[in-house]
Amino acid sequence: MRRCLRRATPKHFRLWDVGCAIAFTNGNHNKQIHLSKYPMAYQNITASLSPADIQEIKAAFATIQAKMPFLVTLSVEERRKLFKMGDKSLAFVNTSLTAAQSNRDILPASFDVDEFVRDYQLAATLTELLIKLQQLTEQVDDTLMAVGSEAMGSSLTVYDYVKTAAKKTPGLKTIAEQLGERFKAIKSKPAKTASGS
Repeated sequence: MRRCLRRATPKHFRLWDVGCAIAFTNGNHNKQIHLSKYPMAYQNITASLSPADIQEIKAAFATIQAKMPFLVTLSVEERRKLFKMGDKSLAFVNTSLTAAQSNRDILPASFDVDEFVRDYQLAATLTELLIKLQQLTEQVDDTLMAVGSEAMGSSLTVYDYVKTAAKKTPGLKTIAEQLGERFKAIKSKPAKTASGS
């Protein structure tokens, strides 16, 4: 069962996600929900970013990219062919590096030990940075999903009121129809990621 948090009246709800919103906006207003079993994982988000904040964030991204001009973009085929240095390979590479540094005389003259060291050190540094970037990306993605759900829930509440008011209030019929068409499109689409429409 999807989790919802009831608003002021049984008919209107603060919604956990769009699927939950659709279920209740689609006429099932009297369905009972035991809210204590489905707690919200976060408090409703009330925040904003000023134009100056946005510019500073974008500048920070630009600085990161400028500091790493060596970054590359690999094709699917290139990624498939390359050796992968995962966690299980780290000990192997580390031991190989130690052996190379301690026994340069057994290696061919063409083998660049110093380049090996640079590659290993950069890989270790990029691994650390990637973890931080992934954590930030996950937080941004989760926040986008949460605040998008809040905005969608509010939109569906407005739609519910507009549908009712359109029967008696001049000028709302066209808006109700427009919202209705969009609502039908939402119901017909499969679930998407937070960035989906």
